[in-house]
Amino acid sequence: MSIYHINNWHSLSDAAIVKELGIAIRQMRLQANLTQQEVATKAGLDRVTISKLENGASATLLTLIQILRVVDQLDVLNAFHEGGSTSPLQAAKLQGRTRQRVRNKKTDHPDQAW
Repeated sequence: MSIYHINNWHSLSDAAIVKELGIAIRQMRLQANLTQQEVATKAGLDRVTISKLENGASATLLTLIQILRVVDQLDVLNAFHEGGSTSPLQAAKLQGRTRQRVRNKKTDHPDQAW
């Protein structure tokens, strides 16, 4: 199973998703023609960290960003950027309408007296 062919991420467990991300990181590293040691050195990490991540161990977001930077793949983070190419003026107008927090849902407790 390759990360580029997964159509339903919802069907995977969290551990399976981490494993698929590790496979993708390995593919990116190989495409960049870099060894694990080279990525580790450039990212300021230990080679074992790179190896563990590529083999499905979880990592911090910072570690992932450091590796993506070294293999020149930070553009994959564009998926997290909402709004795309809105102008600064449009962004300022929409700022007041952007949801900032989630409120607790009110629950009815019929057994509690007011």
